[in-house]
Amino acid sequence: MHDKSCQDFQKTVNKYLTRHRSVLDILSKHQEATARVNRAFVKAVTECGCVKVNACRQQIPADTNYSDLYQYMSSHLSGEPCSSCKEILAKELGHSLFYFTAICNLAGLDLEDIMTDEQKRVNTLGFFHLS
Repeated sequence: MHDKSCQDFQKTVNKYLTRHRSVLDILSKHQEATARVNRAFVKAVTECGCVKVNACRQQIPADTNYSDLYQYMSSHLSGEPCSSCKEILAKELGHSLFYFTAICNLAGLDLEDIMTDEQKRVNTLGFFHLS
């Protein structure tokens, strides 16, 4: 069964995407929106300072099992985005999702099916999903 909110969102995107109907426009707008997500996170670090990055090589004991790897991996982040930065990030992620959904629409793909299929792949492949 499909999630009505995903279907409704796809219909809304299709209804209101009028200026940039070309696949080329949509692909470039999605890339631009994704870059704005990255920029919003960077600004949370460099301008606001609510998030700090302390990156270094991951410290993993030599005898660690692959299934235990998660507990040794760091995000390299400390803190979390303040309410203002969260609001900006959410807005930019929303725009990125809009254009991602527009790509789905052009390709005749169902957003809910994509999410369900990906969840099945992740659950089936587990740790090996992205390796």
